Amino acid sequence: MRGGSCLAAGWMVLAALVFALVFGPAVPPAAALPFTTLPSTVSAAVDGDAADVLEPQDGPYFGSILNWADDSAQSQADRLGAPSAVYEHEATVPMSESSKLYLDQFLDQVQRQGALPVITLTPTVALADIDQGVADALVDALVEVIGDRELPAYLRFAPNMNGTWTAWGQQPSAYRQAFTVVAEAVHARLNDAVMVWSPAAGDAYPFTRARPVDTDLLRELDTDGSGVVDTADDAYAPYFPGANVVDWVGLSLYHGDTDGGEVVNVVPAGGEFASRLGPVSARVPTDDDFYARYSGNTDTPLMLETAAFYSASAAGGAELAVKQTWWRQVFAGSEDGMYDNLGVVLWRDTTSTRAVVGEVSIDWSGTLRTHIVDALSDDLASSSLVLGPVLEPVGTATPGAAAFTGASVTGWPAWLVVAGVALAASGLFAWALLARNRVRVLYREQQNRDLRIDMFRGIAIVFVVINHVGLVSLFQNGTQEAVGMVSGAELFVLLSGVVLGMVYRPRLEAGKLGEVIIRTGERAWKLYRTALAVVLLIFLLSLVPFVNDVAVTTYTDQGAGASGSSATGRVYDLYTNADQLLAYPVNPQIFLDLAMMRLGPWQFNVMGLYVVLLAVSPLILWALSRRWAVGILACSWSLYAVGALTHWRLLPSQSEDSFPVLIWQVLFVTGIVAGYHRREIFAWFSTRAGTIILGLIVLAFVALMLFSWNNPYLSSAVDVRLGLIPDNTFRLVYDSLFERTSLGIGRLVNVLLLVVTGFAVMSAFWRPIHAALGWFFVPLGQATLYVFIMHVFFALLVANITALATGNTWLNTAAYIAILGLLWVMVKTRFLFKVVPR
Repeated sequence: MRGGSCLAAGWMVLAALVFALVFGPAVPPAAALPFTTLPSTVSAAVDGDAADVLEPQDGPYFGSILNWADDSAQSQADRLGAPSAVYEHEATVPMSESSKLYLDQFLDQVQRQGALPVITLTPTVALADIDQGVADALVDALVEVIGDRELPAYLRFAPNMNGTWTAWGQQPSAYRQAFTVVAEAVHARLNDAVMVWSPAAGDAYPFTRARPVDTDLLRELDTDGSGVVDTADDAYAPYFPGANVVDWVGLSLYHGDTDGGEVVNVVPAGGEFASRLGPVSARVPTDDDFYARYSGNTDTPLMLETAAFYSASAAGGAELAVKQTWWRQVFAGSEDGMYDNLGVVLWRDTTSTRAVVGEVSIDWSGTLRTHIVDALSDDLASSSLVLGPVLEPVGTATPGAAAFTGASVTGWPAWLVVAGVALAASGLFAWALLARNRVRVLYREQQNRDLRIDMFRGIAIVFVVINHVGLVSLFQNGTQEAVGMVSGAELFVLLSGVVLGMVYRPRLEAGKLGEVIIRTGERAWKLYRTALAVVLLIFLLSLVPFVNDVAVTTYTDQGAGASGSSATGRVYDLYTNADQLLAYPVNPQIFLDLAMMRLGPWQFNVMGLYVVLLAVSPLILWALSRRWAVGILACSWSLYAVGALTHWRLLPSQSEDSFPVLIWQVLFVTGIVAGYHRREIFAWFSTRAGTIILGLIVLAFVALMLFSWNNPYLSSAVDVRLGLIPDNTFRLVYDSLFERTSLGIGRLVNVLLLVVTGFAVMSAFWRPIHAALGWFFVPLGQATLYVFIMHVFFALLVANITALATGNTWLNTAAYIAILGLLWVMVKTRFLFKVVPR
């Protein structure tokens, strides 16, 4: 690609990308419902003991867990038709300055809705380090933030402590001690607060495979004295701090029937909720009878956290059937004669449609889709649950405001941004047409390889590393869909196909089909062996007692929030039954699971897709050598359509959950065809018709990039966004066209537009781009398999550095600089190149 069109494309996108990095998402102050009158059941002020307000008189409060990074209490109230009675938010222990800021803004939103707050206190230090000093400092911070609001609060300390997916999980003695010291400090100084003890439902306890534990810990967890921690052990009693410090009990009880296997949407069976919560009372309750043991028999109020699993990319029941069946069972449990102590039902009203690369996209929400919220609103109206306001709303509405303070660009400044980008693109395009080839910065063909592809692959692998390590940082502003609805995964799969087509065309034209089959087969076999080696290495590291391997050996169904506020829900063990490898005799099934790539870190599961695509690539290449490109593309895109409509699962491997082969093959096959005919495509774009089409492609890409800047998802507290498109409208369009796992048609088109535009940019401005960035991205792009393998171990390392779990944007940004710098040094010095494939 040469000439004026390339120059124009380059200048347009360079200007837009620079703007994207300067204006990337953050959040603004939420609006509130301007209630002028209150229902007769609402108290106008809070008087007396907190329990008078915190314990509902006419039925359980309906509460909501929102993703505060891209939603607000006002927005949800608008969708539902009334505010929730209770809202939940996380705060750290010890409480950082940023946590205090967010908590203060959260409480403002709660007061404007006349609602009550649930403050979930999540430790960022070891439980053993939470002593009297830490507890007193925490209460000092709560007193400072709550101030003179006279706002009662539920304080939920370190929930899901019986699970393995939290840093404080399955440490009974340390947990009981920490809960007690915090509760005593709270009771001494915060009269309008209650302490909530909230484990996860113990159906699948201990949730993951048995882990090595010391003798004292084993003695506590092994409640049946069998010598191992298994499903027969008590999921709750070891963690209960005592009735003297627990004011409320809670339970995380979600519906979802995937059980760590195939992701599928299942309509709840009749009576599932009551069966899992247990009987209302029992003279001699069993270990599984949570309600009877901790609420019914003790007359202790219960806070239930719940939602129903639904994924648009999974097969099974319809969304409304799954969710409505579940919430109707929950609501029915609150009726007279049932679970009378049920005081709060917290529904997780979040979605993870912006899930990071490799995860299954999950929608727990009840109000983000019109047909769902309509049904929920009707069922709430006919139930005994209480919506807000339950207190007198404080504050007035602020039109156009969103969730937190920040640099959200709305109104005429936002339109000025759009106009500026459009004018710059048009002007630079016209200038480039006049300049033609007189600017000597164009890409010159290399004899051995196309360095533009290396550059592009280097950028893609950096995107993957940043998203998989998953730290809140400035790097997320530029990698999480800031240049359109595209992630590193799509780029990487497409470019892998391009390289394959480009490399093997000369061999096929020389009649060396046999060599092509052998070489691609060897590459597929190498990837397969590498994948098994990484899976086994991570398993061995997980056996080390002091290594926290949860980040790579489990996957938690959750929404994506800038402050990481939704690390709960059903947990899938990605190494199910892997402990059988250490058993004698060994169960042969575990070898079958390994061979079929059913185990392994989610960060690495795309390897199953690559192995299969490489294995079938000789057939595609042979067909291209027979000039059947049109037929190949028609077949590939037809298979994509079938996969998108049916969600058929073809492979037994873990990769099928995140990268279904029927769908994702279209990127790889399209890439092979493009790579095979690369020179013809470049030549066509140099023609008059090609120049016009290229200009339209670049303009379409810029339009989609501007659209993506309106995304309400904010990757960090210093992110920036445009506010021209209503949040709900954006979500609707995004969910319909740009879903990642099922590769929505809009996302697929966006990827193709980005790649063509990217090649135009690098063709037109290769010299300055290469001088500025080539030294870093090109080496990484030439060793992508090596970087992809090593990044899994960096993800494990980061998960074991406590300081990085606090969500400090600047500290995490520095950590990314160190990680990416170290990976670059490792590539340049060829560290372990003789061992690790490239």
